[in-house]
Amino acid sequence: MKRIALEIKALSGLAIGLRKPGGSVSEADDFISGTVIRGAIAAQILRSHKAQHPRSSSNESSTEEVGGDFQALFLSDTPAIFQNAYPATLKYKGEVLQENVGSVSVLPATAVSSKNKSGFCRKDENRRCTGEGNGVFDTLIDRFCAEAYGYPCEPNCPKDRGRVDAYTGFYAIHEGEYYKLSADKRLLTRVGINRRRATAEEQILYSIEILNESQEKKQTPAIYTSAILVSNDQIAKDLYEFINKHHQDFRLGGAASRGLGKVEIKAQELTEVQLSIKKRIEEFNNELINRWQFWRQVFGNPKDELEDRLFFTIDLQADTILTEHWQRTIVISEAMLAQYLNLEDVKENSLELHAAYSSYSYRSGWNSAWGLMKDVELVTNRGAVYLLSIDKTKVSEDKEDAWIEALTNLEMKGVGDRTCEGFGQVRVCDKFHLVFREDAV
Repeated sequence: MKRIALEIKALSGLAIGLRKPGGSVSEADDFISGTVIRGAIAAQILRSHKAQHPRSSSNESSTEEVGGDFQALFLSDTPAIFQNAYPATLKYKGEVLQENVGSVSVLPATAVSSKNKSGFCRKDENRRCTGEGNGVFDTLIDRFCAEAYGYPCEPNCPKDRGRVDAYTGFYAIHEGEYYKLSADKRLLTRVGINRRRATAEEQILYSIEILNESQEKKQTPAIYTSAILVSNDQIAKDLYEFINKHHQDFRLGGAASRGLGKVEIKAQELTEVQLSIKKRIEEFNNELINRWQFWRQVFGNPKDELEDRLFFTIDLQADTILTEHWQRTIVISEAMLAQYLNLEDVKENSLELHAAYSSYSYRSGWNSAWGLMKDVELVTNRGAVYLLSIDKTKVSEDKEDAWIEALTNLEMKGVGDRTCEGFGQVRVCDKFHLVFREDAV
């Protein structure tokens, strides 16, 4: 499978609606969803085809007229996966350190920071926290050990010994340091116009929240990073060339007729998808065993042992639509994961869900092709964490590579519904789970 890395540069404000507003204010999301990118690229392909074949139809070109590549990209059984675009401009104390950091991750729901002074810290020569925040660390492994030993896990801030709270958002690593990434927003207030009189209409005043097209000091544009995964090599190459050819012709989000949504999309590189799932799982299990032994030295023997189980996590990197028995859920159960992996010797009786940290929200949108509102979906919020293990005694050794490959495909294709629109992106054993309290970053 080929991966097309995208750099999206905002040239005007972006009205990326979070959901249909219940009042007079339309909220904007803090990233560009894969749904929006997918729709913009599909619309541009149709417009380009119509411009090249003006006599083919009086209306906009239909998908049947465009050809097989369009069908393969958007309507086949294995369509292209358009991942969400997250803010990629690295800033520190108001200064831009790097316009496009490249790789952006979502903080897991188990990450916490000080309530008094939250945020990542800078380290001095003695590895002590200095700078803006008191540090961020992960609590997943310690919580699992504490519950197994029958003790509550209530960590405090390693710097001021105060209370901690969940710390969410996007982060990136630059020169060994952790930085939080975010998108700047502003509110535009507009008045409705009476079409007959061409004057302001009474009692129609509304506001649109938009993503800013530049940083705080307006010196550098806002940049978002995304990717498209395509199974067909030739189609991936054609799409890569098409995006670069029309890099300034795309419009994202709503209110395009009012000057919003102008962007420049560049396909930076076309590479083969390569994932290091096996190494991450090994590192996670090594740290879990070390932490388990540390707790044993303090509190004695636990109720259970870890020898016969291999642990891993499923970390949601995007909002996810999960369904079990035709009903919406926010937990990936053993039966659901066994179905996603689709392996004969990995059944739900060999899997065990130890912990789930998740929350929910609602998503909706507008389908430009149909001219209709999309259904309101209950989604599991990005950052959700699921700790699972597999019974090694029930999985044959010769099938271990196939099991790792199944997890690799899971991370590549995602879980749940509408994965081709950016929903359901996952990461197996996110390395942030290995950041403990004494090594807060």
